[in-house]
Amino acid sequence: MKKLITLGAVVVLMLAAGCTKETTTTAVDDTTTVSSTTVSTTVPAVDTAAVNDAAADATAAAGDAARDAAHATGTAMETAGQEIQERTKTDTE
Repeated sequence: MKKLITLGAVVVLMLAAGCTKETTTTAVDDTTTVSSTTVSTTVPAVDTAAVNDAAADATAAAGDAARDAAHATGTAMETAGQEIQERTKTDTE
């Protein structure tokens, strides 16, 4: 669960952080009038190494959770089996 929260925090931080890209276009027409246009946009910065690390952590957390669930299920089945054996013992044993 901690790793899932960490993954969420990493994604939020990546989306919050961004870089600014500025593009300037200059045009000259036949009457020697110069016009200039500047467009500024914010582009999110993506750290692919951090994304890969977070994905690996999430995969490991999912594997751990699956193993824990399988162990808990096996333990419950074993306990239930023992209880059934106790309740179905016959006098001949």
